[in-house]
Parts: sequence; C-alpha cells; structure tokens
Amino acid sequence: MDAEDSVRQAYEAYYQRLVTQTAGLAGDLAEAEDAVHEVFARVLASPASFLRADDAERWLRVAALNVARTRYRRRWLFDRLVRSGRIDITAAAVPGVSGDRVALLAALRRLAPPTREVVVMHHLADLPVTEVAATLDIPVGTVKARLARGRAALARFLSDDEPADEPALVTEEVRHA
Repeated sequence: MDAEDSVRQAYEAYYQRLVTQTAGLAGDLAEAEDAVHEVFARVLASPASFLRADDAERWLRVAALNVARTRYRRRWLFDRLVRSGRIDITAAAVPGVSGDRVALLAALRRLAPPTREVVVMHHLADLPVTEVAATLDIPVGTVKARLARGRAALARFLSDDEPADEPALVTEEVRHA
C-alpha cells in the first residue's frame, strides 16, 4: 500500500474522532475541522514520520493537538475577548449543535489550555488517563489533578447561579506556560 492510500484510510477511520476531540479543545467546530484538515494536508505533503508511527491515531491526535495549540496562540486576542464576555459564542457560531453543546464549548474555553486539553481528551475523546498522559507527555498524576480542577471549574461555569461576567480560570499552568 502506498503512502496516499495509507493517509486516505487513516482519514476515513479517524477524521470524525479527531474533529470531535479538537473541537473540544478549540471550542469551535470550524476551527477544529481546519486544524484536522491541516494535519492531513501536512501528512500528505510529507508522510514519512506518519508512516513510521506505531499508533497512527495517536500520532494524528498529537499532531492535531499541536496544530490546535498553535492556532490557539495565534488567536489569543480573540479568545481573550470571548472569555471576557465582550464577544459571545452563540448557537449560530456552531450550526447544527444544541444549546447545551454550545454552553459546554463556551465553558471549556474558559478553562486554562492545559486543563482543557486533559478534560477534552478524557471526557470527550473517551481516552483513559494513561493514554492522555502518554499523548501529552505528562505524568498520570498531573492528568488526574487537571481533571479534578477542570471538573470543578466546569461545574461552576455550567451552574445556573454562576455570574456571566466571572473571569476565565487562570492557573499556575497558564502563568508558567
């Protein structure tokens, strides 16, 4: 099988899961689709490292995560405006998605990026803690701590009595990143 066929099979097998995982990280379906498409375009242009990977899905997930991180850093000002409440994420920003899903994506955007990555990979991608740790190259204990912080913050953000103008969650991880 040639490289193009391998990439095509990986696209058919993993595309939807990668978009779902990346959407949780990016907070926007279109942004997630763009990031995953960018990963596959890069793989088609230079498939050598992808073809040598022991676990193709993990390799693609890490690549998509890195692209999403890069795009996140480039969109820092926009994300800051969204988190401050000056720009709202509406159901129209994510067509075909329920209001609950939009609320969840907005709450996820308020988490510090390292915490958000762990929460999305574990809860939206259904990856075990050990796989999240391996993907992010961090200790299992760090994954568990970030999950605990993320769950607590999401519970606050998604509660009915949480003030709408509360600032985004800022942790030591963000200050030192």
